[in-house]
Amino acid sequence: MNTDELRIFSRVAELASFSRAADQLGLTRARVSVAVQHLEERLGTRLMQRTTRSVRLTEDGERFLDRCRDYLSEGEQLATMFRANTGGLTGRLRIDLPATVARDLVIPRLPEFLARHPALEIGISTTDRRVDLVNEGFDCVLRIGVLGDSELVARPLGFMRMANAASPAYLQAHGTPHTLADLARHRIVHFAQTLSPNDAGWEYFDAAQGRYRIKPVRAIVTVNGTDAYNAAAVAGLGLIQAPVGGLLPCFAAGSLVEVMPAFTARPMPVSLVYVNRRQLAPRVLAVMDWLAELLAPYFVEDGELTIASTSPSAAPAGPAASPSRSARRALQDASPAADAAVPRKRSRRPPS
Repeated sequence: MNTDELRIFSRVAELASFSRAADQLGLTRARVSVAVQHLEERLGTRLMQRTTRSVRLTEDGERFLDRCRDYLSEGEQLATMFRANTGGLTGRLRIDLPATVARDLVIPRLPEFLARHPALEIGISTTDRRVDLVNEGFDCVLRIGVLGDSELVARPLGFMRMANAASPAYLQAHGTPHTLADLARHRIVHFAQTLSPNDAGWEYFDAAQGRYRIKPVRAIVTVNGTDAYNAAAVAGLGLIQAPVGGLLPCFAAGSLVEVMPAFTARPMPVSLVYVNRRQLAPRVLAVMDWLAELLAPYFVEDGELTIASTSPSAAPAGPAASPSRSARRALQDASPAADAAVPRKRSRRPPS
């Protein structure tokens, strides 16, 4: 059985397009079409129904695709079972990361990972929009935020600690807030995917009521991107609430200062999402394990997570947990989830 033809067929089937498969595989459309045709001739059956506008699997094609994926995955594991122990992972994979996580946490550590796997090639997408894992050919995506239901699979990593921040220039002009009452004299940078100014506010845990609440606070600037959100705070346009991992470089550089540490927002769930397959390629598993290890220091501990989960809107339900004992168990499990964060009613802060 020709492995290249199987790989081409699998990609065409996943994308339902010869052209998109050719683009992702770096081949001509004619080469992709001939490969599928040769495979059908060897098998003695039609695997795909083709029209000028669509490609769909036949009944035989659907049955063959399941076995084809298993065959390719098992073959790759056999080919790398010894080299994996000596840093010999090979091949190429595509991942999607929130922009600030990629820029500040992942890419600076990437050289040491690739030094252990010099034959590995990684394509990194950084976007605040929701990506389509199948049609865009991603092996896995990292999502910070609550996940919805889907046929995809999520590997919960933990809950990222939140922090509040402002620029030194802003604090010099408006003073440093210490209490919720102080916020009446301040303004925030509002984060909303639709740029709606509604529901701008400050999220905090109300110990008396045992839940997270929103205190309305004025916002004169609304953004829908994580880089713009941090940049607006650095420019002195207001206070922000964001995952601590994306703020640490600004804290270290002195462009932002942490404020009101007793009134932080609810920790945000972090998950790796991938296509529902019984076996993942060793290179994908290796990258997922590395990302989990890389982000673990920014997750809340069990005690903080208990407080966060007391809020009726705290999420997600299911096996996600902190990087302690319960999270280490969760890292080995998977639960159905969507491939992107579902915005809360009040989208006051970015997902990365």
